[in-house]
Amino acid sequence: MILSMTGFAAVSDELPGVALSVELRSVNHRYLDLTVKLPDEFRVLEPALRERIAAELKRGKVECRIGLNRREAGGASLAIDTSRVASLAKAEASIRTLAPTAHALSVAEILRWPGVIVESSVPADELATRVHALVDEALSQMAASRAREGDKLARLLEARCADIETQLSRVGPRIPALHAAFTEKLGARLREAGLDPNEDRLKQELALFATKIDVAEEVARLSTHVAEVRRVLKAGGSAGKRLDFLAQELHREANTLGSKSVDAELSQVSLELKVLIEQMREQVQNIE
Repeated sequence: MILSMTGFAAVSDELPGVALSVELRSVNHRYLDLTVKLPDEFRVLEPALRERIAAELKRGKVECRIGLNRREAGGASLAIDTSRVASLAKAEASIRTLAPTAHALSVAEILRWPGVIVESSVPADELATRVHALVDEALSQMAASRAREGDKLARLLEARCADIETQLSRVGPRIPALHAAFTEKLGARLREAGLDPNEDRLKQELALFATKIDVAEEVARLSTHVAEVRRVLKAGGSAGKRLDFLAQELHREANTLGSKSVDAELSQVSLELKVLIEQMREQVQNIE
């Protein structure tokens, strides 16, 4: 399976008094460039999180952002420190002994007293466990996203391979026609010059011409590289660097084919090949 380096995933979790979120973003990059942004409470988790993400993603510019939001206690999560309230009641009784006319504490005043309302909290080890679980979930989502994108890229590259083969099929039939045209042209020039176009002279000139326009080796290498691209696509895995190398080799052979061209159609084939190969290279840059 071919994987794209472009991906996104966002997951979240709700715990008593705490909201956690994990967001992963990835774009193409030559190597793995990982940035982890997380609250100070989770700083100790960074090495393990980096190791986990690096085990899943081999290339790309990746950003992992972890959010922690502590909410005020409310509803069912409201808790009262009864010992704190008892201390307040005892203190109030002492004061009323000294000042009988003092107003009694209201319920609202008691609730506003620092420490009376206890916010729900989650133990640090449980939070750490949930963060790791969320990162795993985000990586799973991103893997699915990258696989879908990679499948599209693989189909595009396969289509370019087919187009390249179509262009190469135009080359073979042109060679005999070029030989025949050159033989006729050379014979006419020799006769115009009052020379006898003997068989030996023609053979020598044709041999030189055949060497000059012989692109069979370039066509064979182009076909071999196309077959290798298909093999790499089928094998899957981290194939980006290999495919990039093959695209460079395809481009080099197309250039050589163009430099040997003595025919407008062969020149057109070389141009079309370069366009197709450049389209391949653009897509390959997004493959892990």
